[in-house]
Amino acid sequence: MSEPVFPGEAPDGLAIRVRGLRKSFGAKTVLDGVDLDIRRGEFFALLGPSGTGKTTLLRILAGLELPDAGTVLAARRRTTVYQEPRLIPARRVLANVTLGLPSSVREAGRRALAEVGLEGYGRAWPATLSGGEAQRVALARALVRDPEVLLLDEPFAALDALTRLQMQELVAELCARHRPAVVLVTHDVDEAVRLADRVVVLREGALAVDQAIDLPHPRDRDTPGFTAHRRLFLTHLGVTAAAH
Repeated sequence: MSEPVFPGEAPDGLAIRVRGLRKSFGAKTVLDGVDLDIRRGEFFALLGPSGTGKTTLLRILAGLELPDAGTVLAARRRTTVYQEPRLIPARRVLANVTLGLPSSVREAGRRALAEVGLEGYGRAWPATLSGGEAQRVALARALVRDPEVLLLDEPFAALDALTRLQMQELVAELCARHRPAVVLVTHDVDEAVRLADRVVVLREGALAVDQAIDLPHPRDRDTPGFTAHRRLFLTHLGVTAAAH
């Protein structure tokens, strides 16, 4: 068994390097010898059926879970945005954005709120926010930390369809501006194709497909090539051609 190394700088312009990653919970092996490189500035999406280890892999990359075996090298500045905003109700919005940071970053926190379309919301309470606004605050909290790696764990799953599309556009714009490496866990194939430079399907603990998405931005279902990528990933996810 190799010694897990975490964190450490990945080589050759990479934000993340994973080699021989294994993780089990009892008798169930969820990650079985995963090898993965993610470049700095790359937008990487991870698809897979429920229970295939997507969130476990994300938690290992975040440093919240230790692998049973393998090596993980990752840039040190990593932040995570979850499906739930995870705001502290007793703290105002700006205090949530700058939580755990020195008071000197308050102005940076205000700028981050402006970037996500919430300029002037610093003194608002979380209870007064809509679901989309709360998730924007969570995104501002991640960005103010100037991450080298931004980990997104189904951050739009709880939003209505219109707000979800708006948040996808916002994340695409902010990531293009700040250029962190992004790891997006999602069940939404269209979301993965729309946003990512590269999409991986995780099945039975291994990478079933690893596909670059070389389509121009912005993308939607009418973009030439979009449907072909969508069909490929749905097939690997076990969706029949008739259901496509």
